[in-house]
Amino acid sequence: MSERSERTGNTAPVVTLPAKEDSLTSSPLRVPTEGEMRDLGRRLAALLRAGDLVLLSGPLGAGKTTLTQGLGDGLQVRGPITSPTFVIARVHPSLAGGPALVHADAYRLGGLDELDDLDLDLQDAITVVEWGGGIAEGLSDDRLEIVIERSETDERTVTLTGVGARWATLGDQPI
Repeated sequence: MSERSERTGNTAPVVTLPAKEDSLTSSPLRVPTEGEMRDLGRRLAALLRAGDLVLLSGPLGAGKTTLTQGLGDGLQVRGPITSPTFVIARVHPSLAGGPALVHADAYRLGGLDELDDLDLDLQDAITVVEWGGGIAEGLSDDRLEIVIERSETDERTVTLTGVGARWATLGDQPI
């Protein structure tokens, strides 16, 4: 496990929220195709609200941006949603009167101070940070951490972990 993906010792309550279509449960979700990854993003979008922080972790090509594209579809934001690796952060305004989607990439950042210098709108938008593990946890006591693992056969396994009081009430929430 890389240094960025290790937990930072935060003492906020942790609730595991992995998902099947019926409800949020405690086992990882098998996501075999890009279409299903986008669909998962669309379903998760229904749970998100302004002020939510979503941290995405996983190897290169795991599906972090694909999941974010599904979130953008579900939130009905202006696109296209592409990897923010070189621009570091993009804002996608809502086309439906909802919150904007802020899509950031922490891969090239040295720490929370550099991420904080981006002056992201954490209260009025839904903020998604790729490669955020080990860096962005300090942005909020409440966050949804999503880890995407990719097998040698290209199958993806997605584990969602809700951290903090915001996510503690959603354990039985259907997605």
